[in-house]
Amino acid sequence: MFWRRGFDGLDALVAERGSALLATAVLLTGSRMAGEDLLQGALERLMRSWGRVREDPERYLRRTMYHLAVDQWRVRRRRSEVALLAEPPGEPDSADAVALRQALLQALAQLPPRQRAVLVLRYWEQLSEAEAADVLGCSVGTVKSTASRGLSRLRELTATWDLQPFPVPNGARR
Repeated sequence: MFWRRGFDGLDALVAERGSALLATAVLLTGSRMAGEDLLQGALERLMRSWGRVREDPERYLRRTMYHLAVDQWRVRRRRSEVALLAEPPGEPDSADAVALRQALLQALAQLPPRQRAVLVLRYWEQLSEAEAADVLGCSVGTVKSTASRGLSRLRELTATWDLQPFPVPNGARR
């Protein structure tokens, strides 16, 4: 096709990294449908800027997804809408694990946009503090303090949970 000649490598990026990008988008938005919309919007922006970002398109795509997600959260907060959370893509689990995942997603959705984005970057994407700062366009210190506040808030939100049926890995604290 004619349009593909101008976007060399884009189809390979989507084929190789598409499921990981979608999983991140689902975490950022709270549902699979909204995650698909977010990823599509980021891909559209990537295609418009393809000539400039050809060297590292995944980095541009991820940064765009995080910024679009924050913009959506701001609009949603102004409209006072409630986001419905769905199960992220992945392997099927037991009913207890699915319930725990759903509860964690709901707790994550209660965090402010920047805290949520930092926690997704640091603990889902497993980026370093410097990499997360680069993606978000802020300082490493901001990432550290935002992650600390986000984790503290998650601990508050989950403090009353009864996690007895779930095994705790060696060395981990409840």
